[in-house]
Amino acid sequence: MATIVPSVSWPGACWTLLVCCLLTPGAQGQEFLLRVEPQNPVFPAGGSLLVNCSTDCPSSKKIILETSLSKELVDNGTGWAAFQLSDVTGNSRILCSGYCNGSQITGFSDITVYSLPERVELAPLPSWQPVGQNLTLRCQVEGGSPRTSLSVVLLRREEELSRQPAVGEPAEVTATVPTSRKDHGAHFSCRTELDMKPQGLGVFWNTSASRQLRTFALPVTPPRLVAPRFLEVEKSSPVNCILDGLFPASEARVYLALGDQMLNVTVTNHGDRLTATATARADQEGAREIVCIVILGGERLEARENLTVFSFLGPILNLSDLSAPEGSTVTVSCMAGARVQVTLDGVATAAPGQPAQLQLNATESDDGRSFFCSATLEVDGEFLYRNSSVQLRVLYGPKIDRATCPQHLKWKDKTRHVLQCQARGNPYPQLRCLKEGSNREVPVGIPFFVNVTHNGTYQCQASSSRGKYTLLVVMDIEAPNSPSVPVVLAVLVIVGVVTVVVALMYVFREHKRSGRYHVRQESTSLPLTSMQPTEAMGEELSRAE
Repeated sequence: MATIVPSVSWPGACWTLLVCCLLTPGAQGQEFLLRVEPQNPVFPAGGSLLVNCSTDCPSSKKIILETSLSKELVDNGTGWAAFQLSDVTGNSRILCSGYCNGSQITGFSDITVYSLPERVELAPLPSWQPVGQNLTLRCQVEGGSPRTSLSVVLLRREEELSRQPAVGEPAEVTATVPTSRKDHGAHFSCRTELDMKPQGLGVFWNTSASRQLRTFALPVTPPRLVAPRFLEVEKSSPVNCILDGLFPASEARVYLALGDQMLNVTVTNHGDRLTATATARADQEGAREIVCIVILGGERLEARENLTVFSFLGPILNLSDLSAPEGSTVTVSCMAGARVQVTLDGVATAAPGQPAQLQLNATESDDGRSFFCSATLEVDGEFLYRNSSVQLRVLYGPKIDRATCPQHLKWKDKTRHVLQCQARGNPYPQLRCLKEGSNREVPVGIPFFVNVTHNGTYQCQASSSRGKYTLLVVMDIEAPNSPSVPVVLAVLVIVGVVTVVVALMYVFREHKRSGRYHVRQESTSLPLTSMQPTEAMGEELSRAE
């Protein structure tokens, strides 16, 4: 039967006593050693180990393994024996013993077992952490040996925040760190490090599941609510809720409500500004409250504004006939709601809720006339205004304005002119000018060349479905002077000149014939001789030459 040797955890005095009891006197056997292999092994807890006890003594007998661990003889031979240790969970000392030449020989080996922690867990983080406040991290570690080689590290991402030894079972490690906006979305974890480098191994890590931190910051001021003071029944109006200095604005929740009616909200954010937009609509009159609530990090900010829902009917402006014939009676009426004061063309009704009315005899001057009705409603001390207008159309027959259509035109031949005639009427009439006798038409309002063929009287007629109107226009075209007149004048001038010359010659000749002579007194010796008229003319002509 194998002898059970207590583990290294027994008191040293008991172990020494047991060894002394096992050893028998005799120095002869001590010449040979009993080897234990592997010597001082280190391996993970829960594993198995093959231990070989051997000696060089040729007469060795009865080699056994003394241990508190579960063991099984695998094989043996002269001077050796092999044992299988299983489920090694803790540090232990094993003892191999045997006999050589009647003396007991022994060998020792210390088994070192290491194990990673069974649980490494970072305590849950706050749902939201205010920016600027300290955050406390807690990590619990269960198991792990040897504890003297086990340390706990707290991490933010890969940044080491704290390193502490694992003390106690379970071991709890805490650290306090300040938080900032940069920590929003950061992952925190804790890691155990089992340092087995002195035993010839490395460092063994075991890391907890990471936890993500969410930080937030709220402004001191409440949201700014932009909403109408008055809202008409069945009408829509935009409502805006704006908040600056919110972090992270994208993760805030916003609620907008009109009384007990939740509104559909569209939220946008730019940096630290959040803007929520909704459309308010109500179907009943009365006082309401618009509320904007912003929730972030478990905190809420809100703003409230009062709103009055009102009903404003009118003004409804009507004409008894939108297209009234000239001379007919037209009735203009305007009405509005029960609490609404109406004013028709500057004349107000006696009290709110009463309709306004006026009548007129339609004339040409009323064509295109506009009628105006204004409505006034008082809501919570404020006056609201609305206006309406309508235009009257008066149907009257065609007319031609004599002031713009001269009845007698005097133009020169082969010149350009415009027949300026204008007609009016409702419906607008068609205007044509036709020459009497030939029905020759001349354009109206368009430039055209005038010649003598345009001479005559024209009937300018404006016609529409309401009748006809005719105005006579006379065109007098002046023909140019005849080219034979200058020739006749020239002939007449020549004839006149010739007549004058002939008359003068005749008078001169008669004077010669009358015998009037002049005697030169210087010479009285020459005889006087008479000259014929022809000779005298020849002499004068020769002098002239």
